[in-house]
Amino acid sequence: MHPMLNTAIKAARRAATVINRASFDIDRITVSEKQHNDFVTDVDQAAEQAIVETLLKAYPDHAILAEESGASANLNDESENVWIIDPIDGTTNFLHGYPNYCISIALQQRGVITNALVYDPVRNDLFTATKGAGAYLNDKRIRVRNHDRIGKALLSAGHGPDPRALAEYLRMYETVASRCHGVRSAGSAALELANVAAGRIDGFFEKGLKVWDIAAGALLVTEAGGIVGEFSGESDYLHKGDIIAAGPKVFGAMVPLLAAFK
Repeated sequence: MHPMLNTAIKAARRAATVINRASFDIDRITVSEKQHNDFVTDVDQAAEQAIVETLLKAYPDHAILAEESGASANLNDESENVWIIDPIDGTTNFLHGYPNYCISIALQQRGVITNALVYDPVRNDLFTATKGAGAYLNDKRIRVRNHDRIGKALLSAGHGPDPRALAEYLRMYETVASRCHGVRSAGSAALELANVAAGRIDGFFEKGLKVWDIAAGALLVTEAGGIVGEFSGESDYLHKGDIIAAGPKVFGAMVPLLAAFK
């Protein structure tokens, strides 16, 4: 395993200790609303601090881009190594005691995501990938499912906190759900991308995501043999934040269905 990925795993397990301890007494968590239906807790912040401290202890010159604390002072267009961090992807789930959230950490080197992990602290599922070396779940190689048509597929999707995003999601849902086995909405984009990589679901789509929501999960999918792209099918999903991820044939079927929403 890549040594930088090993460090990221250590950081994720430290953060998981913070998260798991807090999950036993959710009523004591301090909650702030960043915008309508978009929350941050003191647990998000403490978990992120644990991750950042672990990474910078090992690699003090690396830059950081994290959901809660933002960009480190040394982050710029010339940064060679950038850690992209979401300490709890699925904070709303966590706040309600709904066991579907995760830690997401990705390493971007010279503009390319090269290492990634998604860690589910509830199930103790550790998804990892290094570019060119495949994707793994708890050290076992994983592959996307590649159904020959979308009619056999179980898909997942999500929407942002803005009411307009919900309205658009409902139109997308209607377009897609009538053509597949079903569409689920579980509340954690990073974890759903990991589930696509593991073949637990056949595809995922969502609009308006941030880079820390998708950087790690996208590498998991591509290293597991899947395809990730924008709603147009193009590859600039990290910056645009609109994403489709699936096995090749299901991806090919999803793009024309969702292209109208790009």
